[in-house]
Amino acid sequence: MSNTILTCQKLCAAVGDKPILHDIDLSIGQGEVHVLLGPNGAGKSTLGHVLMGDPTYDMTGGSIEFDGQDITELPPNKRSLAGMFLSFQAPVEIPGVPLRSFLRAMVEAHGVQMKNKQFKQRVQELAQQLDMDPAYLDRELGVGFSGGEKKKVEMLQLLLLQPKLAILDETDSGLDVDALSVVSRGMELYRRDCGGTLLIITHNTRILERLAVDCAHVMVSGRLVDTGDAALIDLIDAQGFERYETQLEQA
Repeated sequence: MSNTILTCQKLCAAVGDKPILHDIDLSIGQGEVHVLLGPNGAGKSTLGHVLMGDPTYDMTGGSIEFDGQDITELPPNKRSLAGMFLSFQAPVEIPGVPLRSFLRAMVEAHGVQMKNKQFKQRVQELAQQLDMDPAYLDRELGVGFSGGEKKKVEMLQLLLLQPKLAILDETDSGLDVDALSVVSRGMELYRRDCGGTLLIITHNTRILERLAVDCAHVMVSGRLVDTGDAALIDLIDAQGFERYETQLEQA
């Protein structure tokens, strides 16, 4: 059995006076791939942001432990330095900041010591593996990038940082087949080369076709209503979420 890397107990969260997450219990083992499925508006993305300490959300109950440390009160930057990574549905644009400079600052902020030549070589290698045009590296961060290009940049960040846990929030959203393939390859490289742990938040299972999934969770109305192995994903593909929504309405 894998060592546990993340544990949530009775986690509750709200925005203002509106509760969103209700008594979330979740445990993820080191090196595992977990998938969080649910309809739009179920609270899936909220969970990812709460795990990273996003101040937009108020954690109103419960606890979060990461890699043996209680991080319930830690700010986002401390969680990142501890080895957590969150991708975003809509990555930010930073005019005036070249992607290459951003990546260099990001690596240095995480205490990774690389000489300039070594850094440039590593970035070039990863860009090639992700089918990224090297010219991207000299463009302003996110400015004018397509959705697929932005997701490739997030995969590049992931592979450079090599975090212990990567939370990928709707990474497949709006991608064409080619971009989806590149993102899938990035996740495969992260698993293979970094031994990383994945929590993939999605309502579309195409992104999962090339991954060996250890555990799937279903979220409806801010509650985890089912957990199972990869077979649960096939069940959702076939039946959707309606039965879970009906069960909650009747409870």
